[in-house]
Amino acid sequence: MRTFKNKSVAVLGLSIEGLDSVQFFRAQGAKICCSDRRTRQELGETYTKLASVADEFQLGEAYLANLERFDVVVRTPGMSLRLPELAALTKSGKEITSATKLFFELSAAPIIGVTGTKGKGTTSTLIARTLSAAGRKVWLGGNVGVPLLSKIPDIQKSDIVVLELSSFQLEDLTKSPRVAVVLRTTQEHLVNQDTLASNFHPDREAYVDAKKSIVRYQNAGDTAVLNADDPTSSSFARETKGHALYFSRTDYSSAAFVRDHTVYLREGGKEQKIATLAGIKLRGEHNLDNIAAAALALQAAGVPVDVIARSAAAFEGLEHRLETVATVGGVLYVNDSFSTVPETAIAAIESFTEPIILIAGGSEKGSDFTQLGQSIAKGNVKALIAIGKMTTRIVQAARAAGYKGAVVTGLRSMPEIITSAAKIAASGDVVLLSPAAASFDMFKNYKERGYQFKHEVSLLASG
Repeated sequence: MRTFKNKSVAVLGLSIEGLDSVQFFRAQGAKICCSDRRTRQELGETYTKLASVADEFQLGEAYLANLERFDVVVRTPGMSLRLPELAALTKSGKEITSATKLFFELSAAPIIGVTGTKGKGTTSTLIARTLSAAGRKVWLGGNVGVPLLSKIPDIQKSDIVVLELSSFQLEDLTKSPRVAVVLRTTQEHLVNQDTLASNFHPDREAYVDAKKSIVRYQNAGDTAVLNADDPTSSSFARETKGHALYFSRTDYSSAAFVRDHTVYLREGGKEQKIATLAGIKLRGEHNLDNIAAAALALQAAGVPVDVIARSAAAFEGLEHRLETVATVGGVLYVNDSFSTVPETAIAAIESFTEPIILIAGGSEKGSDFTQLGQSIAKGNVKALIAIGKMTTRIVQAARAAGYKGAVVTGLRSMPEIITSAAKIAASGDVVLLSPAAASFDMFKNYKERGYQFKHEVSLLASG
């Protein structure tokens, strides 16, 4: 295995993954520089914890200065290779890597990787829990689970790794997972060229190209699980040397398919029923697609059909994904804060037959809200509470599509939002937080947005 003893390593970004990388390189005997845009004071306890293991710090506005002096530079996945400082390093031939790239190079165990615009976390976790139920030793990482680079010495060849992979984690890979799952891929993480942002792609072509790394380096014995109904996902078949398996809602000859609200998997030439919408704990028709994709990946990993079916029925989903929070006064409150693009908000709306008070809006993510407006207008949205910088665009899209319901704007905090929703809602209604936008104008991230929603609902329930 490659070692980093006495190598000088700069770790850029000291969040959870960065801290795990520091732990890995310290165990390797490397000389570590901890680099972060935040100051010593802003890092607080993180700085204190690292002071005993770091050889030096490079903090504040100059955190990317003089990186050419290091043997290896490890970037956080939210840090684009298009940043001028990193682009210059790449051009000079210096090694810029990431925890994900290193993990692919060093892992003894086979990897199942999952990407797509939405559904990655649900699908990855379902795959991991089913493998565990089948008796396998499983490591779940990427954007879910825990950082895994420091666990490399503990991961055995007989184990199996499941990684949820974003475009930023994929874009510089030189190895692909043994089984690659590509869910529906839509527009996300895009920004205009004249906008300064480190964690956005300049255009859709760059975004899709980054994701292609999940299959680009596969070998003949590998498997690519693709969505036959999504032109982008299905096009990845041209990029892999492995065997492509498709899941579909329209082509019932596919390896897995959804028909009449039921997931089927082809096994030994027969159609095997995996799950029905009425028989699972996950809410939303779209989750049948996630189950179909997971089923194919699990089949490729040798998991029996009966184990897949039992696991799908028992799986309750993840926090901030159509999460039931509470029923207060006959009103159901649902936290779907992970919805940061219109497509997921549309899926959330379609998951309910009850009247909906929809909380939508947030910061810019390069999205087109036309279809969301149509969903609001044609669906069962009783009231629209539009928040954040996307307020005007979402309201305009809804009105342009013919929406005649109530609209509330100008709310600046979650307490105000919940108070307003509670006043509008009647018994039998659903208050649905499904923003269809990023969170950074009002909240630290989607998790904080979801936690605040849940906190205010709990106060409402206890009051």
